Amino acid sequence: MRFRLVLFNIVAVAVAVLAIALEARQEHTRAMPDVHLMTLDPGHFHAALVQKEMYPGVLPRVDVFAPLGNDLYEHLKRIDGFNRRAERPTTWDTELHASPDCFERMLRERPGNVVVLSGRNRGKIDRVLASVKAGLHVLADKPWILRSGGLPMIEEALAEADKRAVVAYDIMTERFEITSVLQRALVNDAATFGEIVKGTEGEPAVYMESVHNLMKVVAGAPNIRPPWFFDTAEQGEGFNDIGTHLVDLVQWTLVPDQAIDYRADVRVRSAQRWPTRILEADFRRVTNEPRFPKALASSISDGKLEYYCNTLVSYELRGIHTKLSVMWDWEAPPGSGDTHFAFYRGSRARVEARQTEADRYRPELYVIPANAASAPQVLAAVQAKLRSLQSEYPGVAVEQRGRELHVLIPDVFRVGHEAHFAQVTTRFLQYLRNRSTLPAWERANMLAKYYVTTKGTELSREIPPRPAPRLAPK
Repeated sequence: MRFRLVLFNIVAVAVAVLAIALEARQEHTRAMPDVHLMTLDPGHFHAALVQKEMYPGVLPRVDVFAPLGNDLYEHLKRIDGFNRRAERPTTWDTELHASPDCFERMLRERPGNVVVLSGRNRGKIDRVLASVKAGLHVLADKPWILRSGGLPMIEEALAEADKRAVVAYDIMTERFEITSVLQRALVNDAATFGEIVKGTEGEPAVYMESVHNLMKVVAGAPNIRPPWFFDTAEQGEGFNDIGTHLVDLVQWTLVPDQAIDYRADVRVRSAQRWPTRILEADFRRVTNEPRFPKALASSISDGKLEYYCNTLVSYELRGIHTKLSVMWDWEAPPGSGDTHFAFYRGSRARVEARQTEADRYRPELYVIPANAASAPQVLAAVQAKLRSLQSEYPGVAVEQRGRELHVLIPDVFRVGHEAHFAQVTTRFLQYLRNRSTLPAWERANMLAKYYVTTKGTELSREIPPRPAPRLAPK
């Protein structure tokens, strides 16, 4: 009997020790980073902006696979700047793998489980697809493709991601801009907006105008662009690139949380393009190259580079006429920067985001009632809608400015474009850790988005170049 009791006690102690050890192991596992980033050939500054902040559960070490050259140098310089800044410095540790066969080497060595892609756009979808087939998660900057012939490869990449239980996601930062978030909420509030006015090609229901600048400051320093950025066969044209954000915002706002079938729901009607002409001295300033490279010789006319980065595209989304304009200027006026103008026309009101000198070029949101008689009801509806958003966006309010209603946005929500990359990355990490939270409509809507950007770009080449007027208020 005494032997059985001793044996029982020994077993009980062993079980208790085992349980403590198991719990400690689980706690250790929970504390260990589950994400290890690999940055591939970072030719665009967006790759660095993913690392502007640190993330829980992400290993501080990032393996960078790239050929030696200025693109790599500029990337490392930005990461070093984040680590050295005075406020909230990051603690990234870069492990560099420099070689001409950087992509093949990354797939062989695979020190991490997430590929960050931002740079050369020609062939980007090949790298996305191969990475997914290798069982790697992919966070890739836009655009994934430059031609409509690449749509089947996007479809294949997303299907492979499903098959291998990984996440392939593109960086749609504009969904996190507070004016876009509130614009979406008000457009989908029937009491404020009414029903969408389907419009015509000449008088669209939706209009967006995005103006970017070739010479700009990023992360506190002048943004030096690689020469290949000005090769549209490598970088794409304006609508290939910036157009992805605009098309994404239209879909995300007009048909929230719904899958779009681009074959049935989308019709690209017309498009036009025109160049921004760049002097060689300006090209030298933005690239640090002494002269125009030979690869751009066919685009040089009268000593200037004709850079086809401006496009206007009209299309229908489920019968709703939409017009999108993408433009690149050389440099913004003092105090300004890249600007965004967007309106949606409803039967009760128009909801408009704009950046003007009067508002110090800050993004602001306005609601313009369709007529004076309904203005009091529209004001009451906006107030009610904003009250319903207080738990998520405390302090948003509305004030009357003549016949317009101005949405007041607390500064805490005005984080700026660069901060949106951390917000996208945080969302991506959520999907990576629980793939069931990735919305099913994202796949179909990604195909629809790239159908519009590629078809619009291709259609714009069929007519002689001509500039489109700017409709955004100054």
